[in-house]
Amino acid sequence: MRIFCHFLAALFLCVAPASYAAADDFSYAEIKTNKGLIVLELNKTKAPISVANFEQYANDGYYVNTIFHRVIGTFMIQGGGFDFHGKYPAGLHQKPGTRAPIKNEWQNGLKNVRGSIAMARTNVPDSATSQFFINVVDNAMLDQPRGGAAYAVFGKVIAGMETVDTIKNVPTARINGMTDVPSEEVMILSVKIVDKATAESAEARIAQENVKRIEAQIARLKLELEAAKKKAGK
Repeated sequence: MRIFCHFLAALFLCVAPASYAAADDFSYAEIKTNKGLIVLELNKTKAPISVANFEQYANDGYYVNTIFHRVIGTFMIQGGGFDFHGKYPAGLHQKPGTRAPIKNEWQNGLKNVRGSIAMARTNVPDSATSQFFINVVDNAMLDQPRGGAAYAVFGKVIAGMETVDTIKNVPTARINGMTDVPSEEVMILSVKIVDKATAESAEARIAQENVKRIEAQIARLKLELEAAKKKAGK
């Protein structure tokens, strides 16, 4: 019996460590848009190349004043590669200055579900540079390889999904030969890499911004109402 107990103890010592998987390592980013804030959790363990690529573009200021140039309300919102000069949308064009394309990390186990962020690319598997998209629904078909690869997810929205939903509902049109382009500019004002504490405080900050936005809308409606009353009284 004593020998059997020793055997079980030894077996437990051998097996137990394997049952504890190392936790994934994350970084965090805030996308400030003219429609509100989007906060991301980026998975550095499962998508190290994509995360490092996104972080470098963010730290270099590349995303400042770019736009979400492709919006499909039942699919995704895409940005990070176009800006415009002069009046929107006439001056819309692809922003120069991208770095070399990166390796496609589509086999990392992360899925294209609602709220996930993934690298946009051409039909060439390893062609992603600065552009990304946020899934607004579960898009399982993007996890299926076509032409040798699927689409690499590298993080998810952890706050500000209401901002994503606001963007997905903007009207779109065919502009400059491109389809699904927002009729009004949806600006990416900045993308900043932040610490975990800052990311976790985002919900409260977003709520405060929403209150300010509602208060501004009420004030504007009051002014419009007063103007209408004055006009009707003449």
